[in-house]
Amino acid sequence: MKKAFFAKAGQMELKDVEKPRIQAADDVILKIVRTCVCGSDLWYFRGINPVKGGEENSGHEALAIVEEVGDDITTVKPGDFVIAPFTHGCGHCTACRAGFDSHTDNFSNGVQGEYYRFAHGQWSLVKVPGQPSDYSEGMLKSLLTLADVMATGYHAARVANVKAGDTVVVMGDGAVGLCAIIAAKMRGAKKIISTSRHADRKALAKEFGATDNVAERGDEAVKKIMELTHGAGADAVLECVGTEQSTDTAMKVGRPGAIVGRVGLPHTPKQDMTTPFYKNTIVAGGPASVTTYDKAVLLKAALDGEINPGKVFTETFTLDQIQEAYQAMADRQVIKSYVVID
Repeated sequence: MKKAFFAKAGQMELKDVEKPRIQAADDVILKIVRTCVCGSDLWYFRGINPVKGGEENSGHEALAIVEEVGDDITTVKPGDFVIAPFTHGCGHCTACRAGFDSHTDNFSNGVQGEYYRFAHGQWSLVKVPGQPSDYSEGMLKSLLTLADVMATGYHAARVANVKAGDTVVVMGDGAVGLCAIIAAKMRGAKKIISTSRHADRKALAKEFGATDNVAERGDEAVKKIMELTHGAGADAVLECVGTEQSTDTAMKVGRPGAIVGRVGLPHTPKQDMTTPFYKNTIVAGGPASVTTYDKAVLLKAALDGEINPGKVFTETFTLDQIQEAYQAMADRQVIKSYVVID
């Protein structure tokens, strides 16, 4: 089978490797039909996270057909069409029952290939009615976002307790930030301020529900956002980047008592906690509870056409074009690269 690897920073390569096999009773072997490149994959591609060479790809979003199941698997069977979340919750512990199925250290890694061994698949795989051939490519794109970015955007809105009538600021205009706008609108936000500096992303943010946009950064961004909120600040801030500047802005633009929902993985060793202390800012967030959100609300919303997050995929590639798929995102030529596995 073909599978993508990091040859070195800035270079992907395909290798022929052995097809994965069942190793544990709750394993599921998946035949990947659609995958993609995530913004977090670019940390390795750009060399932000060190790459030694020959390392497995960090891909973690997939639509798949169940190929084989372990002895303990009863929820899916060979031939089923599934969303493969990047999180592998068990579904029965106290954290999963509380809606935080992302608490484990078991995350998908290496799905940019033809097959994948999904560990702990009994509860976490999300079954989709029918087969991929029953859906348009546009719907498949929306379903694929449910493996990560749409659920991650929803997580930011959920932990920030976005509710009807709220004013919300979304930090970041990548796929997660754009999906966070969808989530804020789903939960009833009245005013949604996006923060894009790119015309295509700004337009998509508006289509998804943003009512205003602030392109400035740093102190100027804080000033503009406070003006848009009449000096009061936002009820919730969805931080979908993780940089020091983005996090700093998020902490400054909420009203006293606001909640900052953080889903951008921090890449800074320190953070000012004095400002949020004096504003009684609540900080929450982490990896998304993908399976919980998909089963509770997102799968139905996508299938019913209530949301169309698949629009974040702005160019399609094949697995043989994995280098181009990464490079296009790294160069900001596309918002998110969609990869078809034949």
